[in-house]
Amino acid sequence: MHLTPAVVAAEREWVRERAPVVVALLNETRAELAERFDADVAEVSPDQYRDAVDEVFADGDLAVNVAALVRLLRELDVEDDYPGFVVDELLGRELAGMVAGTQPLRLLGEATFHYADVLTEADADDPAGLDDLDAALAAGFQTRLPGWAWTESASPFGVE
Repeated sequence: MHLTPAVVAAEREWVRERAPVVVALLNETRAELAERFDADVAEVSPDQYRDAVDEVFADGDLAVNVAALVRLLRELDVEDDYPGFVVDELLGRELAGMVAGTQPLRLLGEATFHYADVLTEADADDPAGLDDLDAALAAGFQTRLPGWAWTESASPFGVE
């Protein structure tokens, strides 16, 4: 794989255009987590998602790494799939964490990836990594974007 600014821009466009799939999974994941944790959480619109994608890709150092993982997962396929299970899980978890942000959001994005991953299933003719890519984007962006009450206010643990 050869990454250039043009490749990074192309991956950004692919991620933006994936909004219908990712936003639906993102909101399904939020609804499932909200029910499990008895919380109210706002849905994310396609425009919010696309704006967040633009924000991630505006940081060149982050963008090149995100683009590399997106490209790898888009193309990853392993004969009989199971031997590749660990690889696509590893790449998906890492991508979700990168997109989510710094700690503790990074860890929450990684954990949420596994939750979103069980809500996805690729079509038989899709590469094995595609459902993990969708789960990673949904988990990372759902964590990054506002909507959870606990992220809307200052932490009570800050020391002045």
